[in-house]
Amino acid sequence: MLELKFIRENPEIVRKAAKDKRVDLNLDRLLELDEKLVKLKTEIQELQALRNAHSKKIPQATPEERPALIEQGREIGLKVDQLKPLVNDVEEELNAVLLLVPQIPDKSVPLGVDDKDNVEVKKGGKVKTFDFKPLDHIELLDLHKWAEFERIAEVSGSRSYSLRNEMLLLELSIHRLALDVLRKKGFTLVSTPAFCRRKALVGTGHLPTGEDQVYHLPEDELYLSGTAEVQLNSLHADEILKESDLPILYAGYSPCFRREAGSYGRDVRGLMRVHQFMKVEQFIICKNDAAESAKWHKALLETSEEIVQMLELPYRIIECCTGDMGAGKVKMFDVECWVPSEEKYRETHSCSALHDWQARRTETRYRDSEGKVMYCHTLNNTAVATPRILVPFLENHQQADGRIFVPAALRPYLGASEFLGEKLR
Repeated sequence: MLELKFIRENPEIVRKAAKDKRVDLNLDRLLELDEKLVKLKTEIQELQALRNAHSKKIPQATPEERPALIEQGREIGLKVDQLKPLVNDVEEELNAVLLLVPQIPDKSVPLGVDDKDNVEVKKGGKVKTFDFKPLDHIELLDLHKWAEFERIAEVSGSRSYSLRNEMLLLELSIHRLALDVLRKKGFTLVSTPAFCRRKALVGTGHLPTGEDQVYHLPEDELYLSGTAEVQLNSLHADEILKESDLPILYAGYSPCFRREAGSYGRDVRGLMRVHQFMKVEQFIICKNDAAESAKWHKALLETSEEIVQMLELPYRIIECCTGDMGAGKVKMFDVECWVPSEEKYRETHSCSALHDWQARRTETRYRDSEGKVMYCHTLNNTAVATPRILVPFLENHQQADGRIFVPAALRPYLGASEFLGEKLR
């Protein structure tokens, strides 16, 4: 959400942002509603002032004059009462349109329509050349009986999975590694529930758009969250923090749920695109300062890169273009890891700076050193998400004999083992 005053004064900037981000925004209707609301509120204020002035005349009026003055005051009151519902209706529609207004992207963000226009900014690690025929992650899982897909799909529906034995331990180990890294960096570790209220999803910007991506439990007026960002972003809703409280660094560990609407036919096999997964999410609330926000955005990205390096995976960092960055983002980077079976990089981390766009939706503020109340800035990035990260992990670390190499950073969490699985090839 943007400040209404900014929208009024900079309509062409907002219009361009909506066009560049491919956001369906009726800006003319928004400005029309804003003007109408201002006129209605002004009219009510003028009528109330008139009524107050009128009421002061009554005690000084003669007995003959009073009935007419009282009647005139009543008529003014009726006009005010008639206007109030109109104000509520216009205000409600205006607020609904305001929720669709995108954040203004940073001037450095590349223009583009979709992910094909994203820009590679860095590569890390070395893409492995195998001297044997490598298996894809599904074949590796089947080889060691580390996952089950068909039976669990009959129980839990499509895009379900069940990890077994060492693969379950590997998943937990990767999360533990990420949590330890974040704790050493000063993050507060937080477990968040699977459930959230609609208000929290509106607060992050996942709603009102994106209804088709969220699991809804209407009888309980609850939703299943797709990321811990949703809960963490609303933890300080309607608060006025102290500047000394900032920055707040959270590492949210949670189950995540996404309907994956619109992805039918894509990644239907295996672990790449599933309805339920586990994630450690980095989330930061900082003061309202572009340089401060940029500093933390860089730090979040470096932390994800560090974790990928500890997992010894080939990766690249891309900057997302305007058409692929989401409505609320000022700037966004993705980390993508190499998937040998597909011979391409696949997204495993998404790092976003949103400035005060989310904080305005949740009324998360702080009082600065001069006593002025400001909206906070928010940022988020994946630390690690499973089972998706298991896909490049298994495929890149497979050995000719079928075993999976365990990077040194992970071994303390897996009983010091250098390899997972037995020699089966």
